[in-house]
Amino acid sequence: MARRRDLADQQQRLSAATWSVLAERGLPGLTLRAVAERAGCTTGMVLHTFADKQALLVHARELLHRRTGERADAAEAAADTPLAALRAVLLQAASPTEEKREEARVWVGFLAAALADPVLADLHRGYNRRFVDRVCGLVAAARPDWRPIDCATTSTTLVALVEGLNALASVDPHTYPDQAQRRAIDTALAPLRSPNGPLAS
Repeated sequence: MARRRDLADQQQRLSAATWSVLAERGLPGLTLRAVAERAGCTTGMVLHTFADKQALLVHARELLHRRTGERADAAEAAADTPLAALRAVLLQAASPTEEKREEARVWVGFLAAALADPVLADLHRGYNRRFVDRVCGLVAAARPDWRPIDCATTSTTLVALVEGLNALASVDPHTYPDQAQRRAIDTALAPLRSPNGPLAS
């Protein structure tokens, strides 16, 4: 039992170190040595947990997905209507604060790396599709009168908007501050509040 707890503590410490290095140095600076230094351990200990840098990158991408997923779960659970849940999930996925812009910069780094890395590309596609599916489910719950195609089109539009805001705000928070992101999301959600349904069918 103690051995299992020690391994869990080591995994948690390396995860925290991985995220710290990512946030400070970006994806190019995420190396086994950098994680070891941040965790206060040897490179050998890192290699005991991650076979190589590819495994470290996969873990870091999974860590990012888990962080954002847990926030989305909490935002959805706290809402009292499907539309409120949808808005809350989109707002928590945006990047109005420095902490979230930090995550957005990490996300952009992974997106760029995925262009040349099939493993990271598969992870990115899978996680993005899960997000689209979550949003689509909330759209359908908010507007049960809409056709599936309308829900699907709206969900991809909303996800593209939020991810675009994330990417842009990560390097230009002056143009895309909190209020600008909120207004953009609320404008995009306007058709869901309209009794006439989607803007275009």
